[in-house]
Amino acid sequence: MWEVPSFEFLFRLAKALAAQFGPNCEVVVHDLTTKDIDNSIVAIENGHVSGRKVGDGPSHVVLEALRQDRETLRDHLGYLTRTRDGKILKSSTVFLRDGDGCPVGIFSINYDITMMLSVEESLRAFTATEVTQKEPEPISRNVSDLLDELIDQSVRVVGKPVALMTKEDKVKAIRFLNESGAFLITKSGDKVCKFFGISKYTLYSYIDEAKEN
Repeated sequence: MWEVPSFEFLFRLAKALAAQFGPNCEVVVHDLTTKDIDNSIVAIENGHVSGRKVGDGPSHVVLEALRQDRETLRDHLGYLTRTRDGKILKSSTVFLRDGDGCPVGIFSINYDITMMLSVEESLRAFTATEVTQKEPEPISRNVSDLLDELIDQSVRVVGKPVALMTKEDKVKAIRFLNESGAFLITKSGDKVCKFFGISKYTLYSYIDEAKEN
């Protein structure tokens, strides 16, 4: 029977991949069994790529893993991400599962392709070809930045500033935040309430209303 890889093995594998592909290759291991979501990174190589370190919080991918039905999660390979300082990364996310098939960890590879894209742009000017590229998903350095980004995304989903939002608009924004796993972040409710100008009671009622709809 196939044996589930241990975290110790993942730590060694992360070092090997980082050494093989050089300083532009960041390799991250997340522990999904931890009770402290704010500190899911248990190993990271070449953390300068995204500015993260051991003990930092989750990415959007990790929040979705904790928020969704874990049995339906699938590995996500070869997608684009973006760091806070504008680097574009080619990323792959692989879920580590226990004997019952439940995800207990995440093994991520983020390769900085910023310079390659710059060269690609120069080549494109000569060849006159166009490549449609999806907007890269941001990689946050900490959970505070991640929550700010999710709140900004919720506003874009609604399509109007908070000052002009109706109750229905705010419910829509809260639904997005809830489905994105934003409320798994410690004390996220306080920041969301302050941003949308609502009480804790109103926040909970909006969450319930969003679930019903």
